[in-house]
Formats: sequence, structure tokens, C-alpha cells
Amino acid sequence: MDKRPENRKLKLIWDFHGPDAERTAQHHAIHLKEYLLKNGFLSNISGSESVSDNHFIAYLVIEEKLMPPVRDALKPHRGQVYNG
Repeated sequence: MDKRPENRKLKLIWDFHGPDAERTAQHHAIHLKEYLLKNGFLSNISGSESVSDNHFIAYLVIEEKLMPPVRDALKPHRGQVYNG
């Protein structure tokens, strides 16, 4: 029996490392927002954040049931359950 919440959300993550990681993650986040708008997704949760001095991420949050085509189109590096 599947016990996952029906509207569980996933945070899809793209990792960037190195001296330009912050700018690259911020730029990637712009394209993620554009993707959400262009494709009519209700979620507007996306952005970038610092993991460490040389590791930044860009991310977007999407409902789990909508994830497969987004994953296939955008190829995130990893994902996790979103608790926000």
C-alpha cells in the first residue's frame, strides 16, 4: 500500500561547484523560473542557495506526480522530498 501523501512535493536540485558556482546557480535558477512559467506549473518555488563557500545549488519544487516529465526535460543532479 502506498503511504505517500497525495500532494507530496519534491525539490529537484542542480549542483554547482567552484569559484563561479554562485553566479552559475543564480543564472540557472532564472531558467528554472522561466521553465515553470512557460509550462504553466502552479508552483513558483525555485531559486538558488549556498551549501558551502564553493558549492551552490539551483532548485525547483514540483508535485511528485508531475516530476517525471520535468526530470526528463531538465535532468536534475538529484532530488529530495520538500518539507517547506
